[in-house]
Amino acid sequence: QVQLVEFGGGLVQAGGSLRLSCAASGIIFSGYHMGWYRQAPGKQRELVARITRSGVTDYEDSVKGRFTISRDNAKNTVYLQMNSLKAEDTAVYYCNVVRSYTEEAYWGQGTQVTVSS
Repeated sequence: QVQLVEFGGGLVQAGGSLRLSCAASGIIFSGYHMGWYRQAPGKQRELVARITRSGVTDYEDSVKGRFTISRDNAKNTVYLQMNSLKAEDTAVYYCNVVRSYTEEAYWGQGTQVTVSS
């Protein structure tokens, strides 16, 4: 059974930092691309950052230079370091994994990030 559990959300003031973690079980972690998505109230879910099996990263334009995605295959965990947070970063953040060369994908339950201005 595949399980993704996110940690690290919370309330922070604008300009502050948070680090999200997503621990995966039930998969061979190194065989999956990882991503973080977010969904704000009344908006569609959007990709924030992703990291491939080989460590290549990609970011949504509004978070470039502020957010960093990384992975630790030994710990089956993907991270999202979020710095210089803004009120518009407020959303539920979801972890996503996609098995390389397939459509097989899984989602975490989401963690709330609230940035107060």
